[in-house]
Amino acid sequence: MANKRDYYEVLGIDKSADKDTIKKAYRKLAIKYHPDRNPGDKDAEEHFKEATEAYEVLSDDQKRPIYDQYGFAGLEGMGGGNQGYSHAFHDFSDIFGSGDGGFSDIFENLFGGGFGGSSRSRRDTNEGATLRYDLEIDFKDAVYGCKKDIHFRHNETCPKCHGSGGEAGSNLKTCSTCRGTGQIRRNAGFFAVQQTCPTCQGEGTIIDHPCSECHGSGVQPKEKVMTISIPAGVDDGKRISIPHQGDAGKKGGASGDLIIVIHVREDKFFERDGYNLYCAVPISISQAALGADISITTLDNRRITLKIPAGTTQGKLLRIKEEGVPYVNSSRKGDLFIKVVVQLPTKLSRQQIAVMQEYAKLENATTSPSLIPLASLSR
Repeated sequence: MANKRDYYEVLGIDKSADKDTIKKAYRKLAIKYHPDRNPGDKDAEEHFKEATEAYEVLSDDQKRPIYDQYGFAGLEGMGGGNQGYSHAFHDFSDIFGSGDGGFSDIFENLFGGGFGGSSRSRRDTNEGATLRYDLEIDFKDAVYGCKKDIHFRHNETCPKCHGSGGEAGSNLKTCSTCRGTGQIRRNAGFFAVQQTCPTCQGEGTIIDHPCSECHGSGVQPKEKVMTISIPAGVDDGKRISIPHQGDAGKKGGASGDLIIVIHVREDKFFERDGYNLYCAVPISISQAALGADISITTLDNRRITLKIPAGTTQGKLLRIKEEGVPYVNSSRKGDLFIKVVVQLPTKLSRQQIAVMQEYAKLENATTSPSLIPLASLSR
């Protein structure tokens, strides 16, 4: 990836893309190439940095038009990545969870500390990362709740050293790189920025005899399977926090949390608006004109009776109370709204034609109707 690619090509979008499209494209790539999901994968890390740089420019109202007109050369001298990566961080800190081990950590590791905030304290560096897990579920499962098994990878306390990071009898000594401060300074153009010491990871001290199992970190990566309960009524984008199931803290630090982000698949026949459900059913001309009792299938595959009033018009919404989405952690439910679709017959038998002709005579419909005010029509 030595040669820079066009920013629009990097995000896989058209030059006419709006901000929302740019944001969604970057979010998808950021999740895919996040270093936590691709440990040790340098190519993924480069893709992550490339996507972030592209988003930083294309989402900026000042930089984007300059890039569109002059390309990469036009961006030279506009402040580099200092303000830009901070801008990307503020827009997307919620993608990987906030706080320790989240998006801000990735920016500090990849682009140096001091972007968008102060460096983390030594005590903070021992706290485990909060992890994010994206879970896709069916529409029906979101409405009525379900249980799901999730498989994820996180750091657990090292069983050999019990999180201390050192062999039995080992001692701490002052880090020679930062001289015990936990921070190093480096020049970045006109700026001097602080960065967490890479040798001691901000501790200011190092262990003289690191644990042979965890190499001094106090944690080891482990695969974990967990069954989680999805409450009835959750909506797309809902976050479920599971305390202390993220990465274990280093050297006795507190464990982070596991954030489950719910993504709900669309249903073929039902839509949702808040706690109300919507669907559509076809009826015949005679059922619309005369009224009828029809049987419809609910989202949970029950058969219920829907009363069609006489004179029902095309597109009318009929409501069945408390057949909608359950309120989360409540006995309340929304309503079910059914849109009526009056189906016109495309082929008529001779008998049907004769009946319709007789009805037309009785109806005596005008052939010169007056216009109807649009405001009187429901949209």
